[in-house]
Amino acid sequence: MTVVVGIPLEVRPGETRVAMLPDSVAKLSASKGDGDPPFRFLVERSAGRGAHVADSAYDVVGAEIVEADMLWSRADVVITVNPPDPGLIGHMRSGSVLIGMLRSTERHDLIRKCMEHKISSFAFEATPRITRAQKIDALSSMSTVAGYQAALLGAGLCPKFLPMMMTAAGTITPARVLVIGAGVAGLQAIATARRLGAVVEGFDIRPAAKEQVLSLGARFVELPSAQEDAETEGGYAKALTEAQQQEQRALLADHIAGADIVITTALVPGRPAPQIIDEPTVSRMRAGSVIIDIAAESGGNCALTQPGESIVTDNGVHIEGPLNLPAQLPVHASQMYGRNTLELLKELAPDGALVINLDDDMIGPMCITHDWEVVHEPTRAAMNLESSAATESSS
Repeated sequence: MTVVVGIPLEVRPGETRVAMLPDSVAKLSASKGDGDPPFRFLVERSAGRGAHVADSAYDVVGAEIVEADMLWSRADVVITVNPPDPGLIGHMRSGSVLIGMLRSTERHDLIRKCMEHKISSFAFEATPRITRAQKIDALSSMSTVAGYQAALLGAGLCPKFLPMMMTAAGTITPARVLVIGAGVAGLQAIATARRLGAVVEGFDIRPAAKEQVLSLGARFVELPSAQEDAETEGGYAKALTEAQQQEQRALLADHIAGADIVITTALVPGRPAPQIIDEPTVSRMRAGSVIIDIAAESGGNCALTQPGESIVTDNGVHIEGPLNLPAQLPVHASQMYGRNTLELLKELAPDGALVINLDDDMIGPMCITHDWEVVHEPTRAAMNLESSAATESSS
């Protein structure tokens, strides 16, 4: 058997990524022996244009270039980068599969459509934090891109050199960079700023992040009352109490005021981004200082961030609220995303036929809908549905 995979054109404004590049398509569509290839690909016309990939590049590796309606109606599996238009789900065959960054706890309209049409959906943002799942962790892949690009964006807006320089005009002191949040994006921002020669500080409420920050050559800013249980079982930061948030803001205020570039990456899954930089702290920053707020899409870590906008405050601080940093590096972002997808497809169809095993410790947690039901508990809770466990016990 052969699984038919659809790669549609992303229509989100400003999106340049594509779910899979031709190199990944070629690896999955190669025949094993004399039998049929395990996967066959349908690629929507112009799907790769934002990532500088022509339709002919997909054609060369055996993909079929089709229009959108044919792709959604014929594919066994459709892979997207962003949540698709819910109206497209009605074109999918019952029992087919949707994979992507689905934002399932927010996009209830999309999830209801998947449930109504018996679509098995898998969300990359629900990838479990286990060793086996690292190969499919698209969230970490995109965070890597975002952290790197945030550091470059900050460097481009900063009115100073980042590295120390010995010149005929004297010694130029290095710029100071503060990165708040030492997850994947924050660590990549730290590493990139260090490569550019800046003096870098990193902060995170999780004590375990200290070793990682120090290993990159940055100084770690410690919260005196930091607790070992400041992170969830999945490795994400827990929400702080109001008292802890006040302590955090007070601790960071001097570091923020002394920084030339501040990059904020702090997120708590399922909640608005914590507000870490208040207006009085921004007023203490020097004119020409820059804040790059990666958390803008979830509300922002800075009180003055305007998602999707670039502003300059009255005291001359430049605040950026970028919404889709990975789209600014579409080639490598698409390559990384496609390789994560490649590995997930190999797990879902190891022998050329789709097998959805919800008991699998990697596949099960990623599944949002299956057999006319929402099976992902956080999504059920967000949609105010009775938990599946309660439903089973009452039946």
